[in-house]
Amino acid sequence: MRAAALASTIAPPYRATCKAPMSDDSTLDALRAAIESYVEPFLHQTLREAGALRELSAVPDGYAAHIVLGFPVGGYQERLAAALAAHVAAAGVSASVHFRIEAQIRPHGVQRPLQPLAGIKNVVAVASGKGGVGKSTVAANLALAWAAQGASVGVLDADIYGPSQPLMLGLAGEQPTSPDGKHILPLRNHGVAAMSIGFMVDSEQPMVWRGPMVTQALQQLLSQTQWGELDYLVVDLPPGTGDIQLTLAQKVPVAGAVIVTTPQDIALADARKGLKMFEKVSVPVLGIVENMSLYVCTNCGHVEHIFGIGGGARMAEQYGVRLLGELPLDARVREEADGGRPTVAAEPESARADAYLQMARRTAAALSLRPLDRSGVFPKIVVEKG
Repeated sequence: MRAAALASTIAPPYRATCKAPMSDDSTLDALRAAIESYVEPFLHQTLREAGALRELSAVPDGYAAHIVLGFPVGGYQERLAAALAAHVAAAGVSASVHFRIEAQIRPHGVQRPLQPLAGIKNVVAVASGKGGVGKSTVAANLALAWAAQGASVGVLDADIYGPSQPLMLGLAGEQPTSPDGKHILPLRNHGVAAMSIGFMVDSEQPMVWRGPMVTQALQQLLSQTQWGELDYLVVDLPPGTGDIQLTLAQKVPVAGAVIVTTPQDIALADARKGLKMFEKVSVPVLGIVENMSLYVCTNCGHVEHIFGIGGGARMAEQYGVRLLGELPLDARVREEADGGRPTVAAEPESARADAYLQMARRTAAALSLRPLDRSGVFPKIVVEKG
């Protein structure tokens, strides 16, 4: 689904019946107050604070409520409408309500003096302090989850030395084309656009490059790719806090970063370094994703926290950011990614896919609370020679 100014998945209005419909002004006011007092679980704030109730009016068979959220709502409308209906009924309001729930994805502020890239509303970096924590798997499923929820999404594989997105997205061996010899058309699969240095070189060829070459390659991949109109560009960063991360922070307008870690202390120690790096370069950290949080046996379904428990939650609390998700260590997740069909695409109705879908919605909701991009509000002054 393409998403332009309004990125939304629109379901038919959901009708919630609470006793008998009424149409007097007092009922309308009470209904508005009840709806706006609902605390949206992904935003952690009321719909009044979010400014989400755009219109409420009487219709022949009750009332019509138009709600707009700042994150993708595909697959969420009916559940939210049902929760709102229950909330209205609990508030003692007798009304029959038709809920229309949509998403409006808007560009958010980036590091000064940078401005958002043309056509790309939000660049979201997925980072980790160390390798081996499943960062690329998280990045791929995050992008696919946003696409499944109705957003227009791209993936930039910024791991120049070890690109893995071509394999994970089922695009290994494919090569992009150039319409004019200057720009590159991204490859597409599973509903997302993708670009990686892995599309340009042999998969077995090592990238023996020094730092300046790596940073130049990243900038070219980003700026010379014809991404089109995107709500989100997910950037899969290499692990650590080196040249690529600094280049991204200094030259690429990033709306927010996601830190991926595993529960054990050694991974958390490195994740803290990554978080502090983004803080120093004024890139907001949207939250922590604890990957491999629990092990699920594929034979009996037994669950065990083999890498420890609660590390991501403690880190999120310590630094005042959100815990975006606790993802399972499941052999099927690895098999699906290695097969070019990450979990969200391979088994979208599974419990393990739902963990990624919920993580993606929390991430987008956290981003929606960030200040909006205001660069287009102020006039540009141009001094011309007489």
